Amino acid sequence: MKISCIAIDDEPLALDVISHHAEKIPFLDLKAKITNAFDAIEWIQKTQVDLVFLDIQMPELTGFELLRTLQHKPLVIFTTAYPNFALESYELDAVDYLVKPIRFERLLKAVNKVKQRISNPIAHKEITINSVSAPDFIFIKTEYKTIKIFLDDILFIESEKDYVAFQLKNEKILSLLSIKSLEESLPSDNFVRVHRSFIIAFNKIDSIERNTVAIGKKNIPIGDNYREMFKLLIDSKKL
Repeated sequence: MKISCIAIDDEPLALDVISHHAEKIPFLDLKAKITNAFDAIEWIQKTQVDLVFLDIQMPELTGFELLRTLQHKPLVIFTTAYPNFALESYELDAVDYLVKPIRFERLLKAVNKVKQRISNPIAHKEITINSVSAPDFIFIKTEYKTIKIFLDDILFIESEKDYVAFQLKNEKILSLLSIKSLEESLPSDNFVRVHRSFIIAFNKIDSIERNTVAIGKKNIPIGDNYREMFKLLIDSKKL
């Protein structure tokens, strides 16, 4: 399987690095190196391509703005010197987020994710966030104040009528949020929805038995609509 791709960056040296790495990967076919965002949009609209390596900070349009203009979006790996845009990139369903200078082994790992996603689209939530990319906390609004919650303290999140309940290690916090918005905003490398009412922290799972996940003393059901995705995630972690 050949993966066709282009690289978009206003810095020619950055494009040369991607091109040099791409030449070493047999299944990657780099079709073009483009330095202008508007030329890139025209190219993508005229020519079908599987993957785009996309810089974020460019003079005419940012990479995010460029991607939002496209009606039919290819898979995207963002390439940037700035680690602080990662969460926004994953809201746009990016495959990966590479921080410059880009090492060959890191680019190869990202491209392998693309290959897996093309061959098995249903497993795309296995995509992980780069370790430098995501903050380790979120802010949520409660009835009276805004609270900082460290992601590592979250065991699971449960929908309770108009609220969601964050079950932490030592307390439970209610917030007027939707579980769908949380599913889309939490880093997908560790948080996975297993039921219409539950999101769990993957690294807090104690055991799995049939269609139930145990986290501490809580047994959480795995819903029919989430079972196949959850099985793929579990299989990807097995030794």
